[in-house]
Amino acid sequence: MHLQTDKDGYLKNLNDWNPEVAKWLASSVDVTLETEHWEVINALRVFYADTGVSPAMRILVKIVKKNISENKGNSIHLLTLFPGSPAKLAAKIAGLPRPTNCL
Repeated sequence: MHLQTDKDGYLKNLNDWNPEVAKWLASSVDVTLETEHWEVINALRVFYADTGVSPAMRILVKIVKKNISENKGNSIHLLTLFPGSPAKLAAKIAGLPRPTNCL
């Protein structure tokens, strides 16, 4: 698959995203997408569609708590799904821009 990405691997054209692209982006960072990943990805895409914002970690935790499950809305759970920097990695796989408040 050949898509235009920036130097950090984020899609340059957000309209290029689809579930197959998500799988490709995930495999490029050694993540295998399971149901729990898709829950976060879909919640992120809805939030972005509503706000135009790729959320940083604190907001991502709140989104997951509110839209998926109180139990899954915590940093530790998100780190198991999206190692390293969950907000950045989840945004990348969801085909969204890099969150502006993430280092």
